[in-house]
Amino acid sequence: MKRQPNTLRSGFTTGAAAAAAAKAALQLLFTGQVPKRVGISFLTGETTTIAVHGCRLVESNKASCTVIKDAGDDPDITHGAEIGAEVTLEKRWGADPVRITGGAGVGVVTKPGLEIPPGRAAITSGPVTMITNSINALLDEHPTDAGIHVEVFVPEGERLAQKTLNARLGIIGGLSILGTTGIVRPMSHDAYIATIQKSMDVARAVGLKHLVLTTGRRSERFAQNCWPSLADESFIQIGDFFQAAMTAAAARGFSSATLAVFFGKAVKMAQNIPHTHAAKSELTLNTLARWTLEQAGDRDLADLIAAANTARHAFDPLKAKAPAVITHVAEQARHCAVEFSASKIRVRCVIFDYDGTTAVDTQPDWG
Repeated sequence: MKRQPNTLRSGFTTGAAAAAAAKAALQLLFTGQVPKRVGISFLTGETTTIAVHGCRLVESNKASCTVIKDAGDDPDITHGAEIGAEVTLEKRWGADPVRITGGAGVGVVTKPGLEIPPGRAAITSGPVTMITNSINALLDEHPTDAGIHVEVFVPEGERLAQKTLNARLGIIGGLSILGTTGIVRPMSHDAYIATIQKSMDVARAVGLKHLVLTTGRRSERFAQNCWPSLADESFIQIGDFFQAAMTAAAARGFSSATLAVFFGKAVKMAQNIPHTHAAKSELTLNTLARWTLEQAGDRDLADLIAAANTARHAFDPLKAKAPAVITHVAEQARHCAVEFSASKIRVRCVIFDYDGTTAVDTQPDWG
């Protein structure tokens, strides 16, 4: 993928990698030559060439090839992973000459709520289309009566999957083969929101009506310690996507949610900021200072808060001298969450201290 000046470099998805590996393997079977690179088309209509990492003839009718997944400048856990496809020429199963399955290192779906039904390999429709298109491009050049069986595999897939949320989604045993278009856009907001939505789909599919929304792994770990009896699917990491998460939860019919967050995120949520990463710290601290003056009537403390480096820096003096301000922040965050849900969801807000204890709980008796 070409890099434009002063921009982050795009890459290609695991689905695009699988399509390239499959095309390379079939090309070896048809020509007897190991390709160094193969060209594929993304679902946007754009094209690219991908280097072949390894390629070998397994049997006279079977070849196996791999490529190295390149996520560009996106911090993707699968960046640099080896993605492979074993292609077998076989008797056709039906009218469609291409059959796609998952092999070692490709996860299997075990829970309802995803695009793929339980029991099937976690290969979404985008990669299936890209693989099929790549195979058909070669079949146009090399007609055959044989069926084409493509088995996608990921040598380190099971290990890499442990660093993802796959298990939470009910995808067991390896990675998902994903990609809506085949292109990885660095730091894609759409991709993160899609993950939130899919996690909620799974939670609804297993019958849950209540969610615990955290902003990252640390706050989620503290929340799981607080509510160990809740199902794993209840816990959703929303990152900075406050409004998007509440909108998605409302659209899926959840009746209640708990915001379980640290003070810094809570302060931004309390100011009705839809995407909390985008908020400027000096503006949020000025508002926090105003609330301190209103709630505590302490000008010196308010000036101290206004001069703080971060909301976390402001937390300790507020906890010691004006805990009512922290409670006010929690109530405001709760109110904004309800508004983002179009008043469809009852919301509780829990603010954690940085050691994992609960600093404020707006509804401690909520069952």
